Amino acid sequence: MENTPRVHNMTKRWSLVVILCVLMAACSSVDPDKDIPSRPSAAGKEVDDLIARPLQVPDMAALPDTPERRLDGGLVPVTYQALPDWASDDLSDVWQAFIHNCKGLMRPISGNLTQPARATPRAWQPVCQAAQQAEIDSTDSARVRSFIEEHLQPWRLLGADGKPASNTVTGYYEPEVSGARKQNGDYQWPLYETPRDLLTIDLGAVYPELAGKRIRGKLEGQRVVPYDTRADIAASGSRQPPVIAWIDDPVEAFFLQIQGSGRVDLAGGDVIRLAYDDHNGRPYASIGQWLVDQGEMTLAQASMANIKQWARDHPHRVQEMLNANPAMVFFREEAITDPSLGPRGAYGIALAPERAVAVDPAFVPLGTPLYLSTTMPAAQQPLRRLVFAQDTGAAIKGPARVDFYWGTGEQAGNQAGRMKQRGAVWLLWPRHAGKPSAR
Repeated sequence: MENTPRVHNMTKRWSLVVILCVLMAACSSVDPDKDIPSRPSAAGKEVDDLIARPLQVPDMAALPDTPERRLDGGLVPVTYQALPDWASDDLSDVWQAFIHNCKGLMRPISGNLTQPARATPRAWQPVCQAAQQAEIDSTDSARVRSFIEEHLQPWRLLGADGKPASNTVTGYYEPEVSGARKQNGDYQWPLYETPRDLLTIDLGAVYPELAGKRIRGKLEGQRVVPYDTRADIAASGSRQPPVIAWIDDPVEAFFLQIQGSGRVDLAGGDVIRLAYDDHNGRPYASIGQWLVDQGEMTLAQASMANIKQWARDHPHRVQEMLNANPAMVFFREEAITDPSLGPRGAYGIALAPERAVAVDPAFVPLGTPLYLSTTMPAAQQPLRRLVFAQDTGAAIKGPARVDFYWGTGEQAGNQAGRMKQRGAVWLLWPRHAGKPSAR
């Protein structure tokens, strides 16, 4: 009898949530939003300052004693000999990424950044402190490997059946496009800032059991209604958000939204980064699938190159094609301080090409080094290396599901676009901390 009111109250809460989700047309999560295939970059000057500073490791007593959460899936400890080709991985480009990763791990959990589940600072404090004190030449692959083997224990990720997990490994990249600050000539396709009237309602602020769930909309009088679709924004000049840059190719602009960030080569010679900031809360729909449904091409033909060619052949239908996807991504402009690094992922750390991955944080907490074993795109050549779990993705769900960050530009895009392999992962976790867990 004592539980009856609580159960009834929970039912009313979920009823309200269902009503809100129907009203707003999309219920989404900040880890990132499940309705669009893009990934949020953690915003704020605090992240830039964090990376610019030397590694600072607080005393254990200064770190919050937050409750740990068990990860989904099973884990079993193994030796480094169980990691295929571990000894062959050239780690001469890893140490700086390891130090940056520690900066993220030592960042206070109670900060302003909204993040998915991450590794607990207390588990990593001794390792990051040892890294801070170590005098390691970052190009000394053997010394880096020795440090990792001394301090980190490999754990094989298991599936629901208790067997070693194997899953799909895809790729993503940072597009590089041509653009201009003002609309002119070929530069006719806008990339928008977040509109000032976009409302984000944090359901977790009202109901703790819905932590991380958000809905988006706008005010009409006293009512909150769904935010404008892509078609609405394109059709109404008065409803268009501020434009950061105008792009010369509509399909390139569209795929930059899909990737969630990109670099824009401005006509004056400057290069800026557009980083994911928000979206309109509408569900994502594939323009490739729309073209298939229209009988314009087969599913096998629906590649980026063929979609771009179709747009060139049918300029009067380009907006119709784009409007098939009601979702719209909004950006913020960021300076590029280190051209060798990519955008910030969901973990707030700039992504290192071919050393960063997106994961499902239900199985792998952000900030965890991993060992990935897969194959090169559309090939059987092994791709086996240490990587860092620093990002998430809408389609990255399940044990050992990984999205591999290839870097910036056309070559990286070609690799990412062809990559759909099978792979396995091992978590590299502090030896003293026991079984991996998240906060």
